[in-house]
Amino acid sequence: MSVPQYRKTAALALVAGLGLSLTACSTKSDDATSDAGGKVTITVDCQPVGSQKDLLQNWNDDVAEFQRQNPNIVVKSVSVGEQCNNPPDFTARLAGGTVTDLFYGYMTDLQQVLDSGQAMDITEFANKETIPTWDSVDPALKEVFTEDGKLYAVPTKNYSMGLLYNKTLFQQAGLDPNNPPKTWPEVREAAKKISALGNGIAGYAEYSAGNTGGWHFTALLYSQGGQVLTEDGKKADFNNAMGRQVLQNLKDMRYGDNSMGSRQLLQWADLLTNAAAGKVGMFIGAPDATTAIVTQFQGKYQDWAMAPMPGQDGPAKGTLGGGEGYFFKKGLSKEQVEAGLKWLAYEKLTPGKGQFDYVRAKPQNQPVGLPQPTLFSVGSDAQKQEVELRKANANLPVENFTAFEATPVPIKGEPRNAQAIYAVLDAAMSGVLTNPNANIDELLKTAEGKVNQLLAAEG
Repeated sequence: MSVPQYRKTAALALVAGLGLSLTACSTKSDDATSDAGGKVTITVDCQPVGSQKDLLQNWNDDVAEFQRQNPNIVVKSVSVGEQCNNPPDFTARLAGGTVTDLFYGYMTDLQQVLDSGQAMDITEFANKETIPTWDSVDPALKEVFTEDGKLYAVPTKNYSMGLLYNKTLFQQAGLDPNNPPKTWPEVREAAKKISALGNGIAGYAEYSAGNTGGWHFTALLYSQGGQVLTEDGKKADFNNAMGRQVLQNLKDMRYGDNSMGSRQLLQWADLLTNAAAGKVGMFIGAPDATTAIVTQFQGKYQDWAMAPMPGQDGPAKGTLGGGEGYFFKKGLSKEQVEAGLKWLAYEKLTPGKGQFDYVRAKPQNQPVGLPQPTLFSVGSDAQKQEVELRKANANLPVENFTAFEATPVPIKGEPRNAQAIYAVLDAAMSGVLTNPNANIDELLKTAEGKVNQLLAAEG
């Protein structure tokens, strides 16, 4: 997206759910056409895997009910791997033209999707007729998927990040779970006490591979008040005192205190698996990281609480926000686009249905009560209805998120071409976490040069 559009999103809380666990499957968009009987077929990815029995059953039930209500539409579901969008796989599908008719993507993926030529302009089709709650959807979230006045995707989730911490480990370490760290020096002190418990417990854990390291570097940089790119988006802007502080904090915990554990190069599932096993005291993430800990890695909700993102010497100056949505593959018919929008309206954007069916989720022990996503504008009818349903059906300790909700931190959106930049920044993160003699200045200088090359190539 353009830099001016990106700036508009920077002050918004955007929530990205961690991807549902999926299995590989393939599809042919040639199948997604109107058949002789007048039915319209669409393929949609991000279907849950068989191991997530309730989620998969819910999805299948929703497809069946949607098709009953819309007998002229056939929804073919596709799974695309453990994460709905594993960046290398996603890029390969774009390059190969094998994406589904409706395909899941991150808010940072717009430029990559446009460059691939796979995206369809859906501006004229997205309205109250196809999505009844469309006017309630936060305008800034729509703007994230807009380029030159044209809409290319429908936002379906958003997130902002804070400090997740294990209350049980806090208590065992003699820390007050009702008074979590507010600054990075306090995080360091708490991490030392937690790691002193032994048994392979890391006081603080961090990502450093698979683009996740760069993602978290960005979040940590925002907490310092920094930015990944200059205001005009043309050059890297992290090789400075704030970027050095991010890496110094990590190096001090990793090698000065030995409070981050010996296993590094962690990716998404690695850290959450350790957290679920009670081997992580703290990490940064979004509220729904607890969902993955519980539903995918057999952890417990009562163990986890969330605080605002720490700052260096006081409150954080910013925190990362992002999210996800569904793109439409170029070349779909008018009927297919309208069918796809109706499906997304049912499954993703209607309080009481699909992802917001809290009445169904509660007895299944699916999480109800997390403070996000916040897709709808505050004060809108859809927002009021969603909040009421969430509160009425909460099945997790909502008080564990009180500090996070009560102390909002300014939100900054992700940089353009984020995934490519994150891949570069992985090296800086892995450098300070795997090499006790890592030169922070050199790591940042190298990353700066590579990011500037990427930006120059974009033109």
